[in-house]
Amino acid sequence: MSTVQLEPFGDYVAFIRFNRPEVKHAINHELLNDLEAQIQKAIAGAYRCLVFTGTGDSFSAGADLKERLSWTEKEVFQFLHRIGSIFLQIQNLPMPTIASVNGYAFGGGLELALSCDLLYAQESAVVGLTETRLGIIPGAGGTQRLCRLVGEQQAKEWIFTGKKISAAEGKAKGLFLDVFSGESLENEILKIANEISSAAPLAVRAAKKAIRSATIPGLDEGLEWERVCYTETLRSKDRKEALQAFKEKRKPNFVGE
Repeated sequence: MSTVQLEPFGDYVAFIRFNRPEVKHAINHELLNDLEAQIQKAIAGAYRCLVFTGTGDSFSAGADLKERLSWTEKEVFQFLHRIGSIFLQIQNLPMPTIASVNGYAFGGGLELALSCDLLYAQESAVVGLTETRLGIIPGAGGTQRLCRLVGEQQAKEWIFTGKKISAAEGKAKGLFLDVFSGESLENEILKIANEISSAAPLAVRAAKKAIRSATIPGLDEGLEWERVCYTETLRSKDRKEALQAFKEKRKPNFVGE
């Protein structure tokens, strides 16, 4: 079974749903391949709005650390480039996109949500860019997109601390447009998606393109700089210690090297 599924809701709305519930939709090579395939299928369709979400109680727990334990530095760089490229595809989709954060969204999972146009959450959701707790930094656009959404100072606090954020705090600080109960989340998101799809599709796409040019100047340069800064952490002893601690199920002992 595919780890990502495309589910049409009527003629113009589709959900792209992550389906690795046994690991809370952790992002590995297989999920990225399936995600890209479903995105291409959606582009080929007549959809006017796409909703990204997960099955069960999670949106995505982020990168699959079990897979990453055995990677070489070159393989990490290749994965970083691929995940960044796919998230950029999501950002640049012509139709509006919605992140329906139905549970946990950490690291790359939250970075995926930040690549969408509109972010909503289930009231029990917990999210965060937790990479500094693993000896690295957000490397798939998180440092750039979060700043543009909630402001530089708030983004710094959340990223520096690796804090896990409740849905209520996320809404209060501008991360989420709204928060819904678990029972009503999907129906509420579908209402919004249907409202979008009932507007003139060419006008909506033109509006998205125009807004993008006003709100994300210099993003390409920022993403490149993020990759440079990520590289500095990749070769650190602390990153290796974080992976070893994850493997041994203990708290890492960071030494600043």
